[in-house]
Amino acid sequence: MRDPKPRRSPAAPTLAAKLRKHSTLLLLLLWFAFSLALFLSATPPAAAPLSRSSFLRSKPRALAATTTGAAAPPVRIYVYDLPARFNRDWAAADARCSRHLFAAEVAVHEALLAYAGRAARPEDADLFFVPVYVSCNFSTANGFPSLSHARGLLAEAVDLVRVRMPYWNRSAGADHVFVASHDFGACFHPMEDVAIADGIPEFLKRSILLQTFGVQGHHVCQEVEHVVIPPHVPPEVAHELPEPEKAQRDIFAFFRGKMEVHPKNISGRFYSKKVRTELLQHYGRNHKFYLKRKRFDNYRSEMARSLFCLCPLGWAPWSPRLVESVLLGCIPVIIADNIRLPFPSVLQWPEISLQVAEKDIANLEMVLDHVVATNLTVIQKNLWDLVKPVHPWSALCSSQHAALADNIDIESRLKLEIHL
Repeated sequence: MRDPKPRRSPAAPTLAAKLRKHSTLLLLLLWFAFSLALFLSATPPAAAPLSRSSFLRSKPRALAATTTGAAAPPVRIYVYDLPARFNRDWAAADARCSRHLFAAEVAVHEALLAYAGRAARPEDADLFFVPVYVSCNFSTANGFPSLSHARGLLAEAVDLVRVRMPYWNRSAGADHVFVASHDFGACFHPMEDVAIADGIPEFLKRSILLQTFGVQGHHVCQEVEHVVIPPHVPPEVAHELPEPEKAQRDIFAFFRGKMEVHPKNISGRFYSKKVRTELLQHYGRNHKFYLKRKRFDNYRSEMARSLFCLCPLGWAPWSPRLVESVLLGCIPVIIADNIRLPFPSVLQWPEISLQVAEKDIANLEMVLDHVVATNLTVIQKNLWDLVKPVHPWSALCSSQHAALADNIDIESRLKLEIHL
């Protein structure tokens, strides 16, 4: 299907300023939509300490903050009610649609439908959310979602909203929000070279994308206004196992997943840039490393027993293991050069995780041994302090994200980032 041609409008500069004004609000909403309130520090960066419990006890107020700290009206988000073929039919056809690693598109949609700041009338909205589930076509032989239809389905949805309502046309989509929670975002292909060659569809290049893909520096697949969000993990992960400090951690370093003995994939490409193969070669026979290639449904129980959870790149740099390891109190060891982690202004990643260069795989054991001998307890405390507040209220987060957000005093608390 042909990409719809965007119509540029002279109102775009004013609108862009408006989007920047509301970017913090949008990100905070998405934070809760994704259950990332589970990660908020018990002592957020501020002049005076503020505990998680004081967040919950604070007087209800509308989400309001600006870069200057002055109060502003809550951001109003209109959610398009698209025909079921764009979203609901996909979710009804396969339960994996709302639970697999790309399911942020479903989670964000559901949260926005329950959001107290949702605009009932489009003329009252600051932003417009376009709910299209492009990651639920489980038609491939290996069971992973096919993205071959993604561009056509999104183009059809954009054509629909352009014809039915005037809001896309007035800004060429600059105030419209999409989720692109795939390997290389809105380039819609798991192989980086193909993704780069295809690029982002022209009709999305003026919109705001919520994507799990993010790297430092230039990349074709992030040449658009975007927010890097964490991979989707079902909310129950946070409380299905013992609290982190009570877990018996008898595994030194853990990884379960695809590790090819011969890294050159059938496609002729090198999977994981050979990183996972090198992990297997260097540590496959090392008793301190618990490395498994076969799938195991209860793998999170293994993560909960581990000191370090390895998070190497796959085809793309990001992985749901990053979120799972944090929730389960296992120190993430990120092996993905130049990865851009979500919400660095709020989450102090250097204090709760390790980053090891891809070229230093041979030195990984020495690096981890050094951490154990020096500052393991400090990193664990930082990590576990984030996770401790999860258990009393994670159920509330998973079912009433927006209701919780409306009861939080956020002024001067969260300085989140948007790339505009």
